[in-house]
Amino acid sequence: MNFDRRTLLGAAATAPVWGAAPFRSARAQAANTIKIGVLNDQSGTYRDLSGGGSTQAVRQAIKDSGIEARGITVEVVQADHQNRPDVGSTVVRQWIDRDGVDVIMDVPTSSVALAVNTIVREKNKVFINSGAAASDLTGTACSPNTVHWTYDTWMLAKSTGGAMVRAGGQRWFFITADYAFGHALERDTSTFIRNAGGQILGSVRTPFPGTTDFSSFLVQAQASRAQVIGLANAGADTINSIKQAAEFGITRRGVKLAGLLVFITDVHSLGLQTAQGLVLTESFYWDLNDRTRALTQRLGNMPGNVKPSMVHAGCYAGALHYLKAVAEMGVAAAKASGVEAVNKMKAMPTEDDAFGAGSIRADGRKLHPTYLFEVKSPAESRAPWDYYKLLATTPAEESFRPLAEGSCPLIRS
Repeated sequence: MNFDRRTLLGAAATAPVWGAAPFRSARAQAANTIKIGVLNDQSGTYRDLSGGGSTQAVRQAIKDSGIEARGITVEVVQADHQNRPDVGSTVVRQWIDRDGVDVIMDVPTSSVALAVNTIVREKNKVFINSGAAASDLTGTACSPNTVHWTYDTWMLAKSTGGAMVRAGGQRWFFITADYAFGHALERDTSTFIRNAGGQILGSVRTPFPGTTDFSSFLVQAQASRAQVIGLANAGADTINSIKQAAEFGITRRGVKLAGLLVFITDVHSLGLQTAQGLVLTESFYWDLNDRTRALTQRLGNMPGNVKPSMVHAGCYAGALHYLKAVAEMGVAAAKASGVEAVNKMKAMPTEDDAFGAGSIRADGRKLHPTYLFEVKSPAESRAPWDYYKLLATTPAEESFRPLAEGSCPLIRS
């Protein structure tokens, strides 16, 4: 077949029309899509308490929100930050600049979280932190783009540290993970101890990440003649510290261990024989009430065959509340401004099966009750993962640092 010039020009003119509909459809779909990036430790110290379980919790929140029935698409991506601020920062910049991610979630390891906090503010996206503990996220480093959901070092210090001092533990020595989280937890706990008339005999900084042998640090702590050894660490570091303290017979000599951040996954790894009697603070326990048990059942089998930790619960609840805000304000508005999305979250009361009713304060601090637990003995446990007995409940308004004391630049005195 022969084509003259007019035929060829006509064909060229109609060619863009053939491709226009799919192009517009793809753009429309992208404009109606929310992208969530779950960033955490998926291979190291915090993989059981965070890791793939956090992603699974976010996916369950999407289902429970019903947002996709409204025609809104939600995509989830995940990455391992390896507990390194440089790795986490690189991932987040690529997610936002290249992949169009709208909200970053989880981010245990406070040094990584503080770096992500800065980037998200710069890019005007949303950061919902569940895994990091540094109270600076709602203090000197507070951001209008960030919500700190699950727990923090001030809360842990007040609840667990305060309980140990009231029980007679006046003389303390700290074994502290040498990064932002450990420093903040030692600082906040020391303040409560001194205010209660206690004494800090000393502390030692341990490499993070990079050590599994805490024997020399425990020997230093024991030599100080402290009544309480404060473990300002988490995850595998806490597990190894407690196991090695038991091996050395430190607790048999009357010295108490204060696990300042202990997760149910840690207790499971330790076993009740070793962990029994340990006093700890959590903001979520899978067997606390009918709602937490129902959520645990919906979450199903978690990676590593663990029960959900409070970090997983925070990822679920944070994602659920964010998606409620998106549904209220519309996808376009939520994607256009992370600050406005967070403002909408703050304006709405929170409600979910993990934490019940709550709210988000002006500094980004999520408020909910916290619980002081004691680990059961093997004889007291009635079933697998039946690990805690409740000692005390702290109301939401008393659980976290008062707004006026945080030095958050967003709060005008």
